[in-house]
Amino acid sequence: MTRIVVGVDGSESSVRALEWAVDRASRDGAVVEAVHAWHVPYVASSMGGMPFDVQMLADGARATLDEVVGRVDASGLPEPVVATLREGAAAPALVEASHDADLVVVGSRGHGGFVGLLLGSVSQQVASHARCPVVIIPADADADPDGAPSDS
Repeated sequence: MTRIVVGVDGSESSVRALEWAVDRASRDGAVVEAVHAWHVPYVASSMGGMPFDVQMLADGARATLDEVVGRVDASGLPEPVVATLREGAAAPALVEASHDADLVVVGSRGHGGFVGLLLGSVSQQVASHARCPVVIIPADADADPDGAPSDS
């Protein structure tokens, strides 16, 4: 395994996904790429004359990505986590990133959506359309890099 892509959105679920991926990559000598996607909300882009600060959105997305990557100890990796910001919706961005990845890791629930769902829409779409294996880290349980729930 040489490249693991991780979807991050600032949620605790995405932090756990990145931690899992870093632990797995440290065993395999793989590179970890944390991907955060952002887009101008439809309501804002459809309001023609309404001023909207796109740079502010991009800067906020970069801050979220950097904050998540900064929370994870990647000292066991051969190189630092690659932090990639992509403009667009999260699921298509991760599916695209999967084309040259060995593994995609996502949390089961991110920000937004309906809290009661077992899987979020992004994790469902990535699991259905990625071009490589996908690991979905459960929101309510820690899992070790081999996929088994931890005893803690």
